[in-house]
Amino acid sequence: MSQFKTLDDLGDVTGKVALVRVDLNMPMADGVVTDLTRARAVAPTILELADAGAKVLLLAHFGRPKGERNSTMSTSLIQGALADVLGREVMFVPEVAGPVVQQTIGIFRPGDIGLLENTRFWPGEEANDPEFARAIAANGDFYVNDAFSAAHRAHASTEGLAHLLPSFAGRSMQAELEALDKALGSPEQPVAAVVGGAKVSTKLAVLEHLVGRVQHLIIGGGMANTFLAARGVDVGKSLCEHDLTGQADAIMDAADRSGCTVHLPYDVVVAKEFAANPPSLRTCNVHEVAADEMILDVGPQATDRLADVLKTCRTLVWNGPMGAFETQPFDAATVALARTAAALGTEGSLVSVAGGGDTVAALNHAGVAGDFTYVSTAGGAFLEWMEGRELPGVAALSR
Repeated sequence: MSQFKTLDDLGDVTGKVALVRVDLNMPMADGVVTDLTRARAVAPTILELADAGAKVLLLAHFGRPKGERNSTMSTSLIQGALADVLGREVMFVPEVAGPVVQQTIGIFRPGDIGLLENTRFWPGEEANDPEFARAIAANGDFYVNDAFSAAHRAHASTEGLAHLLPSFAGRSMQAELEALDKALGSPEQPVAAVVGGAKVSTKLAVLEHLVGRVQHLIIGGGMANTFLAARGVDVGKSLCEHDLTGQADAIMDAADRSGCTVHLPYDVVVAKEFAANPPSLRTCNVHEVAADEMILDVGPQATDRLADVLKTCRTLVWNGPMGAFETQPFDAATVALARTAAALGTEGSLVSVAGGGDTVAALNHAGVAGDFTYVSTAGGAFLEWMEGRELPGVAALSR
């Protein structure tokens, strides 16, 4: 893993201005933030800097305003929710650079916290315009990036600033990078990867990268149907990308060459309609799926076998559910395998790292998210990391 500085490397910051990139792009309904997960994730970094006497200015995006001011996407809308999470007063600053920010700094006392306006109100943000980055940097003494979920974007506030000021990883970013290094950077072997979800097309690069890095690749969800079809299995009317069976074959061939075992279900849960507990529900061998049936979950025998595979491993990286977990009883395989992984982690035999929106929801549904070694709330950044791609926001910190 690349070396990067953390808050432990900061000296005396009393009175200094910390420009801190955070992810506060939280869901809202009727003017109320409905999920405070991201605010809670960055709170330790914000409070640590404030308690050390820094003047903390927060940079964040909110929605997709496309370079124009939009009152429905102002970060002022999340100011109150953030203040509640921090237990501190947070001042809203309607700019990100220039004299207004400079004046705010002038009246701030050490330990004060300010939330700057949505960085994406300015075209220079997403364009990573050097002049825009310099304008922001002019008011800061050092830069902290605590937004891993935005680290795959080479924007002014996620990448540009790191080249202009002394730069550090915040506590959330640090925890994320250390967990990911344990999962695929320098993991204890054998390593297993669970990759599920609806479509192979969205995770081709992930699968291609993983077969050279893990010893066991467990494929679930609708993706498994495409791989089964590539092996000549008739998957009925299941969700399946038949045009990608060639790529699925190539991935399995690459796995064979690298000594990676690909695990596909051999018994499955099927139904003629996608609904909760449908009358047509049954479990069968994959070669017994009828033309009018769809595969909606991995069967119990295959799930038990996969649990045995995890018991032989030391590291697990997980992205995507095993079946249509939102609808019972098609959550059974996801819940069972997640609970096995959680139990192995609790007893200290497995390092388990999971990420992605559906994955987090599935682990919460199984009641085991807190028992995994690390659960990332990042979506695109987590997937790009699984693809083996360099994340601009992370790379900039290590330079």
